[in-house]
Amino acid sequence: MTDAKFVKRKKPNYTRAIILLVVLILIIFLFYNIETILSGFFEIQE
Repeated sequence: MTDAKFVKRKKPNYTRAIILLVVLILIIFLFYNIETILSGFFEIQE
C-alpha cells in the first residue's frame, strides 16, 4: 500500500497547455468581436 505514494507521475505537457490557452483566448476574442467581424463581411461595397 505504501508503493502507491511513489508512483511515477506524468510530466505536464506544456506545449499542449500553451496551444489550448491560445485557442481559448482566440475563442473569447471572437466571441466579443463577432458582431463587428460579421458587419465587416456583409458591409455593402461602394
